[in-house]
Amino acid sequence: MELSEIIKPAAIRSVAKPASKKRVLQEMSELAASVYGVDAEAAYSALQERESLGPTGVGEGVAIPHARLEGLERVVGVFFRMEKPLDYDSVDRQPVDLVFALFAPVNSGVEHLKALALVSRLLREPSMRAKLRANEDVSTLFAILTEVAKYRAA
Repeated sequence: MELSEIIKPAAIRSVAKPASKKRVLQEMSELAASVYGVDAEAAYSALQERESLGPTGVGEGVAIPHARLEGLERVVGVFFRMEKPLDYDSVDRQPVDLVFALFAPVNSGVEHLKALALVSRLLREPSMRAKLRANEDVSTLFAILTEVAKYRAA
């Protein structure tokens, strides 16, 4: 699995000033709806439900919200790079500026876990986070995300 199979350039945004964690999850759900055809309300509800189980802010300024949705045939993703870090209730209590949301089919099983592991492994690397934070151009962000993924695919 490679990241280029999960995310499209149209599903990447550089956000100037996020209003709140709730608003970021809403905007990610709306973007997933426009790019992948998922139901925006269902996507948002699923992300909120997952957050209620425990925050998906994994530390070092990174969050990986994820949810399973009816109607999807494969795992898809949405990525936000935020210019201003946002309080996200992360495990390390640090604000978040890199958010990669994953949406998986309800019965995806191992594919969902592979995608989650791939994104987690990618964003755990300090050099990857630095490159993403240093660029705001969507096509550059897509190139950074997918280039490294080729060498780290599960």
